[in-house]
Amino acid sequence: MKRQLLLAALIISTDACAKKAEEAEKAQAAVSAQVAPVTAQHFTETVDAVGAVAARPGHIATMSAPSPTRVSKLYVSFGAHVKAGDPLVEFEQPAFDAAAKGADATLAAAEKAQERTQRLADAGVVPRKDAEVAAADLGVARLNAVNAKRARELSTLRSPIDGVVTRLNAVLGASADPSQVMVEVSDPSTLDAMLVLSPSDAARVKVGDQVALHAGAAVSGDAIARGRVADISAAVDTSSRGVPARVELVAGTGALRIGQTVFGRIAVAEHDKVVMVPLEALVPTGEGFKVFVVDEKGIAQSRPVKIGGRTDHGAWITDGLKPGENIVTQGAYGVDDSTKVETGAKPEAGSRKPDEKEENGQKGEKGTSKDGKPATASKKP
Repeated sequence: MKRQLLLAALIISTDACAKKAEEAEKAQAAVSAQVAPVTAQHFTETVDAVGAVAARPGHIATMSAPSPTRVSKLYVSFGAHVKAGDPLVEFEQPAFDAAAKGADATLAAAEKAQERTQRLADAGVVPRKDAEVAAADLGVARLNAVNAKRARELSTLRSPIDGVVTRLNAVLGASADPSQVMVEVSDPSTLDAMLVLSPSDAARVKVGDQVALHAGAAVSGDAIARGRVADISAAVDTSSRGVPARVELVAGTGALRIGQTVFGRIAVAEHDKVVMVPLEALVPTGEGFKVFVVDEKGIAQSRPVKIGGRTDHGAWITDGLKPGENIVTQGAYGVDDSTKVETGAKPEAGSRKPDEKEENGQKGEKGTSKDGKPATASKKP
């Protein structure tokens, strides 16, 4: 008897669970989501890269010490604006002055010796060979004098262009070597952006492509400058493992600074009348993406799609969709296959607005129907 009662209770419990599951399934059979038709739009295929602003080649001047010496005076600091001819760095002067005077004295002696030897050679007193040697010595003395004079002039580094000091390695009292760059001056009015592309992206970019530049390492608001691809390196940079690409800026240079990090978006191709969907409509799968297509009855079915490119708001679908088909644009993550999609909730027949139900139900008062007759509020069980 107990066994029969236990079996009956188990059957009743199973039926109750099945009814609850069926009711839950019916309640979840329809979901609310936004549905919109697929349209054909214009799509610009782009390649993104990060880089830095630099002065254009030919508008940068780097200066070093003319010979091993020491720094005796600094006239500028990093970032200072300078004019052509302004002094930048001065080295110790005594050594350069002594070298210039010694070279001048040697030159004067060589000139006198050449004149005397040439006069004696013309008179037949000395061989013609001695006159030729004296002429060669005179040439060497003149070269040394020119070099010494030039070194004395370079003992004070002066800016050859109008610009900004973008590098300063000179330290007061420190030694200086000709192989070491002491100061660099760049022209801020003529700038380029050096972007680093991956090898695969570099193969898609070509000279002349238009580029929109944004401040920072990602897209932030509108572009602050624009340019065109002027050059693409044929080799991979060993430090970054990327391909450098030089972008010649044509607008917005006033908003940029040398050394500033920029994000470049390069337009590599234009496509007319392609299928575009919002990014919210894409649902990732194990191998790609899918969207939910809604038929005339409002039933959603998943469909795999192939993506040809993206923007900040949409994706270009190359296969899987056609213009005119309705898809779930928002709320796609809550949709499953064969789910009923409701684009707008409609009140049930006989139901009242929430404010009417709350007012009539809580207060227990009589309301009025559409024809003006009294109508008693009631709650559904």
